[in-house]
Amino acid sequence: MWKKIILGLLLIVSAVAGFGVAKVESTMKHTLGQVQRDKDSVLSKVDLSGIEVESDDEIVNILLIGDDYRKEKNYYADGLTDVMMVATMDKKHNSLKLTSLMRDTLVEITSTDELNKLNSAAGHGGVKNLYKTIAKNFNVRLDGYAQVGFKAFTDVVDAIGGVEVELTESEAEYLNKTNYIRKKKSRNVKAGKQVLNGAQALGYCRIRKGMDIIGRPVVTANGLIDDYGRTWRQRTVISNSFDKMKELPLNDWIEVANKVLSNVKTDLDDDTILTYIKDIVMMGTTDVNQLQIPRNGYFWEASKEAYPQAGSCLVPTNGENNTFDVSENAKILRQFIFKYDGKEEFTYPLQEKKE
Repeated sequence: MWKKIILGLLLIVSAVAGFGVAKVESTMKHTLGQVQRDKDSVLSKVDLSGIEVESDDEIVNILLIGDDYRKEKNYYADGLTDVMMVATMDKKHNSLKLTSLMRDTLVEITSTDELNKLNSAAGHGGVKNLYKTIAKNFNVRLDGYAQVGFKAFTDVVDAIGGVEVELTESEAEYLNKTNYIRKKKSRNVKAGKQVLNGAQALGYCRIRKGMDIIGRPVVTANGLIDDYGRTWRQRTVISNSFDKMKELPLNDWIEVANKVLSNVKTDLDDDTILTYIKDIVMMGTTDVNQLQIPRNGYFWEASKEAYPQAGSCLVPTNGENNTFDVSENAKILRQFIFKYDGKEEFTYPLQEKKE
């Protein structure tokens, strides 16, 4: 099952850096008309009474949701939120940030008050309940959301001429012998650096658990496996796509936008999106700093016996014992979003600079 990764909307927005603001605005007004508008799930109107959230007028946080819905024979999933990311535009520190919220993270679901996996929240109340669950557990205000699916991802990668990644031997072997790459003719990847087309990149980002021909786990180029490897692959493809988009002329990224935006659903209106585009142009940066929550050292992997209602899951902790405690991960997320300047590697606790 695909573990959606697309920042379709943010990817397009990031590509405008370096172009004239007036030209971008006039061109994008027509293009943005293709976006699906969700007026029933406007995050700014979600009631967060009793929930304390941190916010900053100079920092914008957009929830990015992967949509697993696809029209395929014998496949009927309605679109599980197995990938959830927070894209941050930090005008205070002139920095772009991307945080993966692991789908199997154990949290308190707001609509049921029960402990369950984060990716179950939308199934108990849609995007609004997912937002309330994130707000309740991590105390962060979100300014909007964008949701995308299969077609948007493959269209973007193909439109920009593919995306370069480095495959390990185990990844290449696994992709060639499974149906993770949906098109059989594209099951011809190899170990090492190469440019993947849309179908191949999609398969690469779907890898979660698997073994190679001699029983070794499928591992990333930096040694990660399972869901940690999958979210790293997702962020890597997004970052490399950013870099590729920056090299394209204006007409090309507008063509990409025209292909992808009809597959994007958002609660943001045109004026808000255009404002964000202008802000990114003025920032003049498309480098993306990355984080994964829960943070290494602040969670443990629980079996389904420990939390039967959730099944196997990642249990947030305070770093000292295995008791469920999401507060430390919430602090980490807020420090990354609101305090981290992106100039050096992120550490926690965040090291304050001495005058």
